Amino acid sequence: MSKNLARRGRLAAYKLVLLQAAVAGGASIIFFAVWGAQYAISALAGMTIAVLPNFVFATLAFSHSGASSAGKVLTSFYWGEAVKMLLTIVLFSLVFIYLKVVFMPLFVTYTLALIAHWTAPLYFKQS
Repeated sequence: MSKNLARRGRLAAYKLVLLQAAVAGGASIIFFAVWGAQYAISALAGMTIAVLPNFVFATLAFSHSGASSAGKVLTSFYWGEAVKMLLTIVLFSLVFIYLKVVFMPLFVTYTLALIAHWTAPLYFKQS
């Protein structure tokens, strides 16, 4: 039963990550169509910075479930959040060091992915 709960939570989190990727990917396509490849690459970098840490968090945070492993559940959420924050910092650093990015599409797609995350309860009905 507890494995089933962890799987359901992980699938719901992966659905959210997919929504983030779709929103930011759509914005990247718009940037490419209107302003060209450099803007699209910057937008894709912003999408990666937002989506990849959330995917890692979902994987780590929903590795345990159930009342008998409440301590493991809490620890996995803390570790997931810590890794998510560290990965976000590392990805921003790598993008600024190694890519020639345009800041506007980078931060627009990053922000759109975060907004999609925050507004997800409006789109997904929890069963």
